[in-house]
Amino acid sequence: MKPIRNETVLRQLEWRYAAKKFDVQQSISEEDWLTLEQSLILTPSSFGLQPWKFIVVTDPAVKAKLLPISWGQKQVVDASHVVVFATLRNLSEADIDRHLTRISEVRGVSLESLAGFRRGIVSGLLNGTMNLKHWANLQAYIALGQFMATAAMLGIDTCPMEGIEPAKYDHVLGLEQQDFGTLVVCVAGYRSTEDKYAATPKVRFKQNDVVMRIQP
Repeated sequence: MKPIRNETVLRQLEWRYAAKKFDVQQSISEEDWLTLEQSLILTPSSFGLQPWKFIVVTDPAVKAKLLPISWGQKQVVDASHVVVFATLRNLSEADIDRHLTRISEVRGVSLESLAGFRRGIVSGLLNGTMNLKHWANLQAYIALGQFMATAAMLGIDTCPMEGIEPAKYDHVLGLEQQDFGTLVVCVAGYRSTEDKYAATPKVRFKQNDVVMRIQP
């Protein structure tokens, strides 16, 4: 038996939109938020390296500081939670070794047995031809998509936001001297009844225009 019915998935994805106005009186429950955090943690990434950090902001005072560096978009202060997706500024062998150590801990295997895997990662990513910051950013967008889809399944609204000033976010959040820098933001909460976009039909190209099937 399927864990989620097809029509349920499609209904919630149809229900989802980028909320422009949030209900300031509604907050996400701790149970639901822990599920959303786990969805971030469970996001797949290239080689499993997870080149990210997710900064969750619920402090009204910090949200207020983020508002003017978010192009004045009030979702930042009105939504229940703000998630800042930060990515590694520069992947190093130390980051790879940290991941391998975690594999050893979780799977109960020796680091020696992972030597071949390590060589493959180093060769694939640290060979001098890869733009590692760009690579890390692409991984974070996978996490963003998973977060938004999970929220939709829970009936929680989101709004992804690239209209921010990343360097100033780093300053407010104390990331300037850290290995991770701000990339994108996603706010989460519950839509306001005053948000006219909630009832606006989605505009998407027809299936045949965007899906090409190569079948036997």
